[in-house]
Amino acid sequence: MSANQETRHSIIQVIGAIPKGKVCTYGRIAELAGLPRHARFVGTILKQLPNDSRIPWHRVINSQGRISFPEGTDKWQLQKQKQEREGITFVGDQVPLKQFLW
Repeated sequence: MSANQETRHSIIQVIGAIPKGKVCTYGRIAELAGLPRHARFVGTILKQLPNDSRIPWHRVINSQGRISFPEGTDKWQLQKQKQEREGITFVGDQVPLKQFLW
């Protein structure tokens, strides 16, 4: 496995480990994967996931506790619905990180 494949694999493993009903930030995922300060790379990997991926991409949010898709778009709505189905609540457009951060 190349270094790039190992890096991707590490990030996917961390995302896959986020428990149902919890969220994690891009930056924290990068740290847990051994790549501090590579939050944008986490986003890049998520963008490249196939549509039928079983990786719980919807549990990944930004450091402000917000969904990163533009508010009101189909992808934003889908991510919010998936989170709410798992019991995650929102205060306005934010997930209370003290309660739901993994």
